[in-house]
Amino acid sequence: MTLSSPPEPIGYVAELGVERTLWTPGASRLELTLTDDHLNKGGAAHGGIHMILLDSALGGALVASLKVEEWCATTQLSTSFLAAAYPGERLVAEGRVVRRGKHVAHLAGEVKVGERLVASATGTWAIWSSRPPSLSKD
Repeated sequence: MTLSSPPEPIGYVAELGVERTLWTPGASRLELTLTDDHLNKGGAAHGGIHMILLDSALGGALVASLKVEEWCATTQLSTSFLAAAYPGERLVAEGRVVRRGKHVAHLAGEVKVGERLVASATGTWAIWSSRPPSLSKD
């Protein structure tokens, strides 16, 4: 069985400066050093940054365990914002598969700055045996 390879960061993820530091079946880690471009009006990391990191880290943990021909998509993501993060700090987002069935997977993860928990999330992903026709580029 051939498992999926890690995709190269593209588009907005690459422009944000996100780096993948772990890719293994069931676990994924992404990192980002905050700059002024990542901040909200209050001077802290925008919540959308945390959401991008969490969705990508949790999803990556699942994708790393999928066969090449399989496909998945986030169907639900619940996030708790627990502490602020500031420019120069390194956000580390880790995702893990909690339970996987044939068509549904449950995942969990967190964003930390060092040992400080900044955000946490749980989510559900749908799994297909191949790319759904509704997502074809034709």
